Amino acid sequence: MLAETWGKTGWSSRSYNVGAISSFLSTLVTFPIYKTIFRQQIHAFSIQEAIQQLRQEGMRRFYRGLFPPLLSKTLQGTLLFGTHDSLLLLLTSNPSEPCTLGKRWTAGFLSGSVEALVLNPFERVQNVLQDGRKDARFPNTRSILREFNSYGLKERLVVGYYRGLSPVLLRNSLGSALYFSFKDPLRDGLATRGLPSWLPALVSGSVNGTVTCLALYPLSVLIANMQSQIVGRDLLGLRQSVWSVWESHGRKLTLLYRGGSLLVLRSCLTWGLTTAIHDFLKENTGQKSQEE
Repeated sequence: MLAETWGKTGWSSRSYNVGAISSFLSTLVTFPIYKTIFRQQIHAFSIQEAIQQLRQEGMRRFYRGLFPPLLSKTLQGTLLFGTHDSLLLLLTSNPSEPCTLGKRWTAGFLSGSVEALVLNPFERVQNVLQDGRKDARFPNTRSILREFNSYGLKERLVVGYYRGLSPVLLRNSLGSALYFSFKDPLRDGLATRGLPSWLPALVSGSVNGTVTCLALYPLSVLIANMQSQIVGRDLLGLRQSVWSVWESHGRKLTLLYRGGSLLVLRSCLTWGLTTAIHDFLKENTGQKSQEE
């Protein structure tokens, strides 16, 4: 079945295109929520405190930092679906048989690793831009790139563009593995209940994406704090960063999950929309190709 779909519908190229379009649109919609979450992660603010800080900065700087996530999320959607399908095809010895949980997990884990390696520099720049404490020193993306490019080659990678790579690799690979392992089974289970055709994919993406993001949220807090650091005394190692984040959040898991409520909203919108658009276009382009 997998090989037939691949050959007749060009599913691989469609998955890249659909992932890019859906991720681009969902990022535009959810960026204000994401920026509020980021401020909560950095300062352990409540929602009201984070919104008040953004309001004081004004609308002129509200969309500061949009370009890196817009570009990175579009690339993420492209890699998420396209790379996963390519890897799944390589792992499937008998395409006529249903893909097992183990194969979906492995393909998802590997595609998440590829995604992390490609997108880490974008997330790094984005996190520096969104930290209001660095507005004066780094007013735009160019100033950050100029800083990183002034380092030697090793420092440019380790301290600059690939700062925080280890937790990013762990978060992205586990997140992709969980998403692809349970997305289709949950959608197919809901489809048997006589729901409207578009609803199972929407609910599956929303529930699956939200649970995954919540489970890995502490890693996102650690990444945000590590990648907002530039040079000097505030540039901590991995262990020091873990301890610093734990201390700054009062050694309480509840404070570590500051921003979690908005994360649920953003994840529901982002993953639900992305999954629903992806599955809708997959089904309709497949039908069109078969008719032709």
